[in-house]
Amino acid sequence: MANADESPSSDVLGVDHAPVARWLLDNIDGLCAPFTFHPIVGGRSNLTYRVVDVAGATVVLRRPPLGHVLATAHDMVREFKIISAVGKTRVPVPRALGVCTDEAVNGAPFYVMSFVDGTVLDSPESAEKLRFDQRQVASEHLFDVLAELHQVDIDAIGLGDLAKRTGYIERQLKRWSTQWINSKTRELPAIEEAERLMRGRIPEQHGVAIAHGDFRFGNCLIDPATAKVTAVLDWELCTLGDALADLGHLGVYWTDPSDGLGRHNDPTGAPGFPTYDEMVQRYASQTGRDVSNLGFYRAFASWRLAIVSEGVYARYLYGAMGENDLDLEVMKQGTEDLATIALEALRGPK
Repeated sequence: MANADESPSSDVLGVDHAPVARWLLDNIDGLCAPFTFHPIVGGRSNLTYRVVDVAGATVVLRRPPLGHVLATAHDMVREFKIISAVGKTRVPVPRALGVCTDEAVNGAPFYVMSFVDGTVLDSPESAEKLRFDQRQVASEHLFDVLAELHQVDIDAIGLGDLAKRTGYIERQLKRWSTQWINSKTRELPAIEEAERLMRGRIPEQHGVAIAHGDFRFGNCLIDPATAKVTAVLDWELCTLGDALADLGHLGVYWTDPSDGLGRHNDPTGAPGFPTYDEMVQRYASQTGRDVSNLGFYRAFASWRLAIVSEGVYARYLYGAMGENDLDLEVMKQGTEDLATIALEALRGPK
C-alpha cells in the first residue's frame, strides 16, 4: 500500500488532501493510496466528493460548507448516525463507513459512505434517462420508499433520541425563522407574514416519524434499468416529526401534466409522470395517514424552502461554496418566488 503522502497534489476546495488521505488509510478498510477527490456537483448545501483510490475503489466523503451555517443542519456526526440507523431498514441508503470528528484533519468534521450507482433525476430533461413507461414506476417507488421511511420503528433502530417527538411544526417555525434572521440578505415581508399565518393554524401532529426534510427525486439515486430508488441521499435536515411535512415538500416540487414544465430541478414536468394527487392517495393507502390538510404542509414547505434557498444564496454570494458559474440573481429570485407561493397558499383564493 502506498503512503498517503504520496497522493498527487490536489487543489480541491474543502479537502486538505494529505491529512484526509492519511485518515482514510487508517479508518476505511480496503482503500489504497494515492487518492483523487472529485467534487460531486448538484448539491448546494453540504459539500460532497467522490473519492477514488489507486485501484479504482470509490467512496463518498461529505463535509459542511466552508462558511457560517446553521450548525444542526450540517452536523456530520448526526447525519452519519442517521444513515447508519436507516441502513438497518428497507429504506435504501448508502452504507456508513466512518466519521471523523477531529477538525485538525480537514478543518471540520466529515464522514465517508459507500458509493451507490444510479442516476439523479433533477430536471425535466433528466427524465430522458428513463423510458416513458418507467416514469410511472419510478414515481410509485419514490412514494413507496417515503411510506416505508415513515413507518420505521424509530426506537428499534436507535433514533428515538434524535429529536423531540412532538411539536414538529412549532419547532420548525422557530428554527427556520431564526435561520432567516441570521442568513437573509434583504428584507422580504412575505416570509414574516407567512410565518404569522402558519402560527395561527398549526395542525395537530398525529404520531411521530423520521422526517427526511428534503425528500424528492433530486435527492435520490434511481437505477435506470429498473426505475427503482437505489439510495436516498442528503439527510442533513432529517429529524423526528410530522410525516406529512415530507409529503407536502414533495408537492412543492411535483408538476402535474396540466401544469406545464414545472420546477427546473425536478423531472416531473416531463411527460409520463403521474399526478401528485394519485401518488398522495397511494401513500395514504399504504400508511393510513389522513392527508386532508396537506395544503398547509405544502405552504409550510414552500416557506421553509424559501429560507433554505436564501441561506444557499448567501453562501454562494459570500464565497462559502467555492467557485461557481451560477446565476445568483436567479437564486435570489427563487427565494422570493417561494415565499410568495407560501403566502398566497395560506391566504387562499382571492
